[in-house]
Amino acid sequence: MRPPTGNMVVLKELPPGLIDGLPREDQIAISDVVGKEVLLVEYDEDGRAELEFTDPHGVIHSIYVDPRYIAT
Repeated sequence: MRPPTGNMVVLKELPPGLIDGLPREDQIAISDVVGKEVLLVEYDEDGRAELEFTDPHGVIHSIYVDPRYIAT
């Protein structure tokens, strides 16, 4: 069962290719939240989970991952 939207979830691992080609600061910010709680905003039309978090510099990030990469 998928976690409900609005809940905090844990990004268990980075999906392959997720950070490829992103600016270095975004790669670091996304890598740093692996294993930490992030907000599950919604599921898109393809079933991917939209996760949102704020990095230590105050920048808000949104990433989309297959729900198998998140846990409650």
